[in-house]
Amino acid sequence: MNIGFIGLGNMGGPMAANLAKAGHGVTGFDIAQPMPEGVMAGVSAKAAAAKAEIVITMLPDGAILRRVADEVIPAMTKGAILLDCSTVDVESARHVAALAGEAGLRALDAPVSGGIGGAQAGTLTFMVGGADDAVAKARALFDIMGQKAVHCGPSGNGQAAKICNNMILGATMIATCEAFALADKLGLDRQAMFDVVSTSSGYSWTMNAYCPAPGIGPTSPADNDYQPGFAAELMLKDLRLSQQAAETVYADTPMGQRATELYTDFVDSEDGRGKDFSAMLPRFETRRRG
Repeated sequence: MNIGFIGLGNMGGPMAANLAKAGHGVTGFDIAQPMPEGVMAGVSAKAAAAKAEIVITMLPDGAILRRVADEVIPAMTKGAILLDCSTVDVESARHVAALAGEAGLRALDAPVSGGIGGAQAGTLTFMVGGADDAVAKARALFDIMGQKAVHCGPSGNGQAAKICNNMILGATMIATCEAFALADKLGLDRQAMFDVVSTSSGYSWTMNAYCPAPGIGPTSPADNDYQPGFAAELMLKDLRLSQQAAETVYADTPMGQRATELYTDFVDSEDGRGKDFSAMLPRFETRRRG
């Protein structure tokens, strides 16, 4: 398959490399990043998209996605698929899908979960919005870049699934970190707390698979001085997207709102930028109720 790939950073680069390694012809473009192994360089986003059966984008935000879509859609072949794997606002995803449809193209929004490690290993999970036939065409590529692709419904629903999932993740991580900090102050051993919570009603992914306490549970960023597997500023981005979406549809999300406020403080005012989102634990360790 001829593939155009636009956005070759920490996530897009390994994804494009895995597609090339699997034998697909991949032409890439990025304004700053080098070409991954096996990927041919396009002189522009438009050039990378021309003649491609599927054009994949992995971009920082919705505004950039809209600009790139305006450039590449006129260059794409009728019937081709614009597959966006960025995490952006639902409105931008649906706007781009509408533009693609007007041009005789198909569009999918397919944000990912699994981080840089998942991109490198080809074990990402894709949350996909768009038409059935486009999902069927792209599924072979999802199988190379990831381990699972869930079709969530029409355009925009992939982004909706991603931000709902990560709103849960952000709020749950805060609660997990709060609980460890409280246990410390109550004199409860962290291992004892983990042994209880991980096998009872407090079970969660943030406790059992990604524990924020160093030396407890499976190896996690907490065991590497909170070097990011999923950076706090990326969690903040997703939480802000969740609240933007909540405002649009008048959804009441007080826990999501409070998680957004706490991560805003952590990233902007408390030296959380560049650390894993689980580094909330040392933040709570040093704070106390007034």
